[in-house]
Amino acid sequence: MLPIFETDRRRRQINLGGASTSTSHTSILDQAKLRREERIEQKRRSDSAVKIQAWWRGTKEHQRVRQELRKNLEDALNRGDLLRLDTLRMLVIVNQKKTNDTLLSQWSQKLVHYGTGAFDQNRVFDFAGSEGAGQSYLVLIKQLLLLSMQEIARNAQLDGSGAHLKLLNSLFSPASEMKEFLAYLLVHGFYALLASSINTIPVEAKSSPALPPLISLSTLPFTILETTSAEYALAMQELFIHLFTIPLLPNRLSLSTLTHLSSHLPLSKMNLLYAKPADGNSSYRLSKFLLDVATTAALEAKIHVIANLLAFTPPRYSKLPGPALAAYFRLLGDILNNIPTGALEGSPSVAGMGVPNGYDSDSDDGHPSIRISVVSSFNTTAPPALPIIDSRTLKRLLTLPSLAHITSVLDVSKSLSSSRYHLITFISAVCGVWPSKQNDILIHLWSWNGGGLVREIWRGWVRGGGLGSNLVSSEPQTTDRMDLRGAAPNADEDSWAPLLLLADLYSHGLMTMGDDEFFSSTTMEAGSSAAHRNPLTLDEISTFTRQLLNIAWVLWMYVVELGNEPSSSSFAPTVPIPRVRLSWLEIREKVTKCLLAINARDARKPFMPPGGWLVLNDGVSIPESNDGSTRAEDMRLTPEMAGFVEAAIFEAQELMNDSEPSSEDVPIDSVSSPLRGLRSHASIASSAYSKRKLNYLSPRLGVLNNIPFAIPFHVRVAIFRNFIHMDIVGRKAHHSGRQQTVTIRRSSVAQDGFDHLGDADLKNPIQIVFIDQFGAEEAGIDGGGVFKEFFTSLCKEVFDTDRGLWLSNEKNELYPNPHAYATEAHSLSWYRFIGRILGKAMYEGILVDVAFASFFLAKWLGRQSFLDDLASLDPDLYKGLVFLKHHTGDFDDLSLNFTIEIEEFGTTRTIELIRNGSNIAVTKQNRLQYIYLVCHFKLSKQIKLQSEAFFEGLSEMIEPKWIRMFNQQELQILLGGVNSPIDLDDLRANTNYGGLYDSDEPTIVAFWNVVNSFDQEQRRALLRFVTSCSRPPLLGFKELVPNFAIRDAGGDQHRLPTSSTCVNLLKLPRYADERVLRSKLLQAIMSNAGFDLS
Repeated sequence: MLPIFETDRRRRQINLGGASTSTSHTSILDQAKLRREERIEQKRRSDSAVKIQAWWRGTKEHQRVRQELRKNLEDALNRGDLLRLDTLRMLVIVNQKKTNDTLLSQWSQKLVHYGTGAFDQNRVFDFAGSEGAGQSYLVLIKQLLLLSMQEIARNAQLDGSGAHLKLLNSLFSPASEMKEFLAYLLVHGFYALLASSINTIPVEAKSSPALPPLISLSTLPFTILETTSAEYALAMQELFIHLFTIPLLPNRLSLSTLTHLSSHLPLSKMNLLYAKPADGNSSYRLSKFLLDVATTAALEAKIHVIANLLAFTPPRYSKLPGPALAAYFRLLGDILNNIPTGALEGSPSVAGMGVPNGYDSDSDDGHPSIRISVVSSFNTTAPPALPIIDSRTLKRLLTLPSLAHITSVLDVSKSLSSSRYHLITFISAVCGVWPSKQNDILIHLWSWNGGGLVREIWRGWVRGGGLGSNLVSSEPQTTDRMDLRGAAPNADEDSWAPLLLLADLYSHGLMTMGDDEFFSSTTMEAGSSAAHRNPLTLDEISTFTRQLLNIAWVLWMYVVELGNEPSSSSFAPTVPIPRVRLSWLEIREKVTKCLLAINARDARKPFMPPGGWLVLNDGVSIPESNDGSTRAEDMRLTPEMAGFVEAAIFEAQELMNDSEPSSEDVPIDSVSSPLRGLRSHASIASSAYSKRKLNYLSPRLGVLNNIPFAIPFHVRVAIFRNFIHMDIVGRKAHHSGRQQTVTIRRSSVAQDGFDHLGDADLKNPIQIVFIDQFGAEEAGIDGGGVFKEFFTSLCKEVFDTDRGLWLSNEKNELYPNPHAYATEAHSLSWYRFIGRILGKAMYEGILVDVAFASFFLAKWLGRQSFLDDLASLDPDLYKGLVFLKHHTGDFDDLSLNFTIEIEEFGTTRTIELIRNGSNIAVTKQNRLQYIYLVCHFKLSKQIKLQSEAFFEGLSEMIEPKWIRMFNQQELQILLGGVNSPIDLDDLRANTNYGGLYDSDEPTIVAFWNVVNSFDQEQRRALLRFVTSCSRPPLLGFKELVPNFAIRDAGGDQHRLPTSSTCVNLLKLPRYADERVLRSKLLQAIMSNAGFDLS
């Protein structure tokens, strides 16, 4: 109900007069704030006006006083009062503002004119001493000389600058006062001002009158100052820091001026650049200059220092004393180590034709390849842009890595032992800046003086330096285990540079060194050449290898502790910081590369002492556990080795967990630590982890993949089996793993296998159903034996050389057919399929009685092949290349160029090994490059596509990381068993018996007596007859799956023994006589038959 009357309710007030007059509290505060700001602004304006007025009054007064001083100064100069104290003071005051006032140049002109004729500097100081204020005069004259140089630096071509230059050149003399003046100018930028003055003159203005006095001034300190003084060392450093940074300095000077500069440069005193004066200031200046690479200008300045040095120094190499030559090499090396790799290569046409670096260089197929570089960090600070270098400077710089220049410095320093170390560091730096020249330089260094330089580096610095001579352990938590220190012959010398250069030399030298050279004595034989001998003895190589191995172990195991850059390492007391341009990752790469090359040679023909490749102590393995894994606690391993194995497996599992997270846990008995769920290694291949990150997260896996020889072979095999077991368990946990049934016709095993299994998941169980010749399925259930029979038959077909996919060498080792039709799509699909099948065999532990050529196995590992590998492929070509390598006659008679001929389909085709190779003759200088390229083409490029297809299939079954734990010879053992005598005791202990047989049955006793009388060839025939493989398993017959078995085959005395290779079963009749048993058994095993004798 609504009220009728609202007497208690207040009426609403409405103002009809317009705007409201009420003022809120907020508006009052805002108005007060506004008025306060207005007062502040008014005061600021008033204060600013006062300051401006004061400045204006001061400026006007300054101008008035300056004009007055200038007028007084003009009067004094007109009167000839040139050296009065008041005149000097006025000159200093008037010219302090750097306004290019002409009075200073007038003073210089009059002073020079005053001394015209029989001018004596002492007369100048007579004026100074006449008023008894000598010290004030000296101070003012120093300031005026500096002002004169500053005015010259603003524009050296002005008339006034000429007067200043005449005064400066005429005043300086050996007088003590003048030395004091010169010292003052040196401290205040004497050479910086000279450099600025020269830079104001165009490069083409060689006839400029200012250049001769400027150049004369630049050399005056070295004629006035004493060589033992600190000022002389300072002048030396300032000369190189400022004057030598002038672009195209020699091109700016006339012939007479250039001759004066060249003859007066103190190059013979360059050792003073690195002298340590008492005050330390001069050494700080040079260090600051060398370390400053933050800007493009700083980088360009260093490049010009090198170019200018190359213009003046090489003609005087033979006259330089040892310390000066050492300082020259050191300066060049220090500068080059701060220049980015490839920055001075110039245009592609300038770059030389180098041999591809690294082991995996199969990408030389004419297509642009992706270049992957190791980076030390991923910070956001971009490196300075490379400067634009004049073509004349680049041309001069390219003389530095030329073989003629390298030869000259090697020859001139040969008798100057004090310069040899810095020569080594200089050459190492040159190889880093010019990577395209590196291989030519290494080839030249390797053969120089019959390998004398290699021996000198080893015996002078690497062996004596002791770097890496200490043994290391696998315990990462104690820093003393990382000790790589040694007793260096000189505390000022860094052992890293010689060691890394020697590693590069041996990595490169081994590519074209035959076994006859490698194992030859360095002692010269009659008529032999030292260039055809190994520069080091085998004992020296063994010691060097051990040093490299210890260094590589530390760098792989402790990469996180060492940090990215050597300078950031916290282990400097135990791991010496290198002074080279390389990061720890790049150093590790060089050391590892050399180790792999030496290990490949040792694996082919051992020369290292027993255990020489091992870092951790060896252990002896015993049988596997029932679940198929090799338990760490079931191996008689040292504590260090057991810890390494467990940690490696743990790291692998952690990587799998991180690559595909899951909440499900699967226990693994082989590792004592609690581990999370397992994953297929196939998922790791697609993981986002980079190789660099994997090395940080899994250092032990890095060891296994890069220096696996540091771990005993049988331990690596156990780890390999564990990896496969982890993969199987992981698949069971996350996949159904359903068995696949495949029907195979007996008449076409290979084709049906290719059709049905080409894209099947071979990690799942495969059930084989054979179809006989009548089209009916054969009876029986595949429990594993039928698949092995299928696999054995398949291998016989696909590896048959008559099929055209494979060829064999003289040792019956297989390699892909290099013919063009083998690179067609259909053939490549077959290579991929064969790779998958071999991967299945390795995955299941089935031995394959197939031997592959070593150079083909090297492709599996991504490694390089060597000259000796060519001997097994093409003996005639190998002999020709060895003859070429040792040839001492005229190379023109050989008429060789950088091409190779191949014959296909009855036609001969010529292929260029390098661009324009048909027009490049093979000479004594480039023959090693030719030999390398021929080997690379025959052993790598011709089978590149076939090898890639094969390895693609293999990688689907076996992770490449697992395969890289072995070398070529070990891979062959892993595939087909160990090529060692058959241990009958081991075979007998792991033999099962069936039917009426047991170990004491008379026929069995007679059988073992007969087999014991067999020679090794007959024993291998027996093993092949029963298991289809003549070689025993790697870790003994306990690994043969299923075990070797003998079952009775009745009492027929005329029946031959038969076998079921699919289940490793020998069907042996119960012979009553041992002689009959021997005869029948030999007849059966030597007939190469099995089921057909049943």
